[in-house]
Amino acid sequence: MDKEKQLDDFFGLKNDSSESDKDNGIKETLIKRLSKKSKIRLIPRVLSKKERYFVIVSALIIIGSIISIPFTTYFHFTKAVADEGGTLIEGIVGVPRHINPVLAQTNDADRDLVKLIYSGILKYNEEGKLVPDLAKSYEISSDGLNYTVYLRDDIKWHDNTKFTSEDIIFTIETIQNPDYGSPQRINWQGVEIEKIDDNAVMFKLKNKYAQFLNNLTLNIIPAHLWQEVRPINFGLTELNLKPIGTGPFKFNKLQKDQTGQIVSYELGINKNFYSQKPFIEKILIKFYPNEETMIDAYNKNEVDNLSSISAKGLISLKFKQRLDIKKIPMPRYFGLFFNQNQSKFLSDKNIRLALSHGTNKNAVLKEVLDDNGLVVNSPMLGGVLDFDQNITKYDFDVQKAKDILKNIGWEEKNEDGILVKKSEKLSLKLTTSAWPELAQVAQIIKDQWKEIGVELNIEVMSTPDLQQVIKDRNYQILLFGEILNTDPDPFSLWHSSQKRDPGLNLALYDNRSADTLLEEARQTLSPIERIQKYNDFQRILIEDNPAIFIYSPYYLYAQSEDIKGFSSKIISMPADRFQGMENWYIQTQRVRR
Repeated sequence: MDKEKQLDDFFGLKNDSSESDKDNGIKETLIKRLSKKSKIRLIPRVLSKKERYFVIVSALIIIGSIISIPFTTYFHFTKAVADEGGTLIEGIVGVPRHINPVLAQTNDADRDLVKLIYSGILKYNEEGKLVPDLAKSYEISSDGLNYTVYLRDDIKWHDNTKFTSEDIIFTIETIQNPDYGSPQRINWQGVEIEKIDDNAVMFKLKNKYAQFLNNLTLNIIPAHLWQEVRPINFGLTELNLKPIGTGPFKFNKLQKDQTGQIVSYELGINKNFYSQKPFIEKILIKFYPNEETMIDAYNKNEVDNLSSISAKGLISLKFKQRLDIKKIPMPRYFGLFFNQNQSKFLSDKNIRLALSHGTNKNAVLKEVLDDNGLVVNSPMLGGVLDFDQNITKYDFDVQKAKDILKNIGWEEKNEDGILVKKSEKLSLKLTTSAWPELAQVAQIIKDQWKEIGVELNIEVMSTPDLQQVIKDRNYQILLFGEILNTDPDPFSLWHSSQKRDPGLNLALYDNRSADTLLEEARQTLSPIERIQKYNDFQRILIEDNPAIFIYSPYYLYAQSEDIKGFSSKIISMPADRFQGMENWYIQTQRVRR
């Protein structure tokens, strides 16, 4: 039915030709007399279904646009910024024992809490560079032996006591005193400290040390609370678990289970914090015996963040969409350290070279870490200082490895495919930790080296047993990791004077030219000149091939997507993920642009 017919039916008019003129006149008269409301009611009767749908949609769009105008105007002229409030709940593997910078060195749970509660003279920023913290500035004498630090004068301890240079002097003298058993003592031997006034202190070195400023990231404890604690009670006082610091967060309370072990730890805002006041109102740390139980707690919604997680652990996570997995570079690497004193085979550079070409580092990184890391070819990792990457690389090449061994007389194989010469098998022993990741790496290396005819026997040890083996240097090949600073000093790892415990020269490396470069570099204050010396050092080291450097894993931090403000691009140790945490936020507010 067309519109004209609908209109005629509506008015009750006929549609024959004899009366059309008369009817048309009547229609026009009636339409003119209709009220506005009646005309509106008439519209649906004269429009098609498609036209009515179009009119309705158009009307809704117009109405929606009118309603949205104030909202779009508001969002256009404002922006979301950090606001106070919210609680962060993080799971950590381990249990705190000494939340005390003098003693906290081997326990990640301790170091994490120390980072939140205490402050250092200097700190690392998001780029891994040193910047003032408790200090407002510092000066280095022209001879590089004296470091004068000028302190902020607006700092208070959590108990509202004023912070002064006396606190720094007390902390360092406590570390230097062997009666307190501080793991930090080795970093402060031979350093004198002198008070200038309440807001200034001078450190005096006997020899120049370019990386000394790294020592000033040491967190400081309050003299007025600790000075009466005797050495015998230093590790037992309640201050180790209920600390007083100057950091952005302060101790609120802790909870223990029936066995007396701490299961959770609550921190609140330090409202007197001398720098940016934290936005996040409360931090709740929950402690777990291993990664599996921590992941299970996340899957049950008991925690929001996971302090660290392995590449394998990522597979077990539910609700991954709620997490932002931070892949943060750290100056650490894992490698195979050759003890040439324990194996005549390893004393042959050709065999070491063949082993290097027989190692597929990319396969290890893929299979063990799911590519969550970097293949490395040198102990000098890029961080704050950029080292030369144009270095010798022993690329994976099975045929080349076989040819090297063949050229030195290793041609025959036994029924197991292992090379033999004069009835002696080419057999080696690898020692490593029971940590699953390293045990897996060891097995992969074993399979790879069998392809070139080398037998590898694996010895997996518990941490205490492995520590003793390392101390005694009682191994042929050690699969282990080493950690540096973002401004590294590899002296203790590769100088010949560090071949014996407590030195960390795990390959017992001994090269006079390399020693000289390491000695000179740590006394060279100019970063450019220091980089050049380290570049020369790494070229000598790689040529000697005392170790196979395999990979540098990323630090994987599983953070809730609700948390904003994380900005670290590199960290020196896991606890440094909290550096700058006062800038993190959960809540937001809108302000005018």
